[in-house]
Amino acid sequence: MLIIGLILFGMIIGAGAQLILGRSTSGIDWPMAFASGLLGSFVGGLLISLLSGDGIDLRASGIIGSLVGAVIVTLVWQWWARSRQPS
Repeated sequence: MLIIGLILFGMIIGAGAQLILGRSTSGIDWPMAFASGLLGSFVGGLLISLLSGDGIDLRASGIIGSLVGAVIVTLVWQWWARSRQPS
C-alpha cells in the first residue's frame, strides 16, 4: 500500500508542477508527471525535510520541497526535450 501511495503522491505533485509551469492548456503529460513527481519528491522532499529537522515524516516542508523539486525536474525535462528537437 505504501508503494501505491508514493506513486499517487508523486503523480499528483508532478501534475501540480506542470500546472504551475503553465501546461494546463495542452493537458497534463502523465509520464512526465510520474517521473518528475517521483524524482522531485525524492530529492526535493527528502532534502528539505532533513534540512528543516522534520526527519522523514510527512510534513508541510517535505510537501513544499517535493513540489519545488518536481518543478525543477519538469523544467530540466522540458529544456532537454526542446534541445533534442531538430531546428
